[in-house]
Amino acid sequence: MNRPDCLYIVIPCYNEEQVLPVTSGMFLDELNHLIKAGKISSDSRIMFVNDGSSDSTWDIITDLSKKDKHFIGISQSRNRGHQSSVLAGLMEASQYADMTISIDCDGQDDIHAMEDMVDAYHDGCDIVYGVRNDRSTDTFFKRNTAKGFYKIMAKLGAETVYNHADYRLLSKRVINELAQFKETNLYLRGLIPLVGFKSTSVYYSRSERLAGKSHYPFSKMLNLALNGITSLSVNSIVLFDFSCVTEVATITPYRIITMNTIIISA
Repeated sequence: MNRPDCLYIVIPCYNEEQVLPVTSGMFLDELNHLIKAGKISSDSRIMFVNDGSSDSTWDIITDLSKKDKHFIGISQSRNRGHQSSVLAGLMEASQYADMTISIDCDGQDDIHAMEDMVDAYHDGCDIVYGVRNDRSTDTFFKRNTAKGFYKIMAKLGAETVYNHADYRLLSKRVINELAQFKETNLYLRGLIPLVGFKSTSVYYSRSERLAGKSHYPFSKMLNLALNGITSLSVNSIVLFDFSCVTEVATITPYRIITMNTIIISA
């Protein structure tokens, strides 16, 4: 009998001391369920990526790793941002895993959708996007700005998956191809479709954050949107100021950042 493929769940964390004790057990329950079902190997792991947290997040990750071998963690040397944390985790996990699932640690994304993702992987998909059924849990402002952003990206010629953030499964060969990109303005949800390979989507309902507060204020969301627009547009971008309109350049898909320095937990 063939050994089941190995899964690493990659979870970026920034000042998540309030929610991590709540959701870590939920992630472990899902991992153990998939192992017992024979869908992933017992070598599968939950990898937390500490993004330079200033609270006790790293201490909590260290304690979890001592209590259960399925918990492991890496820590970036300083705060580098959500997208860089996800990428760092994917690159590290690809050394050991046949597939990865990236997900935020706040419990908003449906953890049980992972099983459908793994099933799609076994059916031959290299990329499985986690897609929200709707945005009913968003504020009116966030819901409408998100719709506007997707419309802008479509007009600029960028390929994105509507209502998909960073909850996704990637096979090892997708990550290996992703590592060839050298993009400095990271926008993973737009770069992944450029890699190619067979893909599908899994739909789920998003919940409220289980504990703590969001670390993605409007300023960070705006910065992420600008990174997406400037790094992925295949059409000419026009800058507006108060007096004139200037055509800047035709922006084409470039490649992803080099790896950040990371520290592996014991």
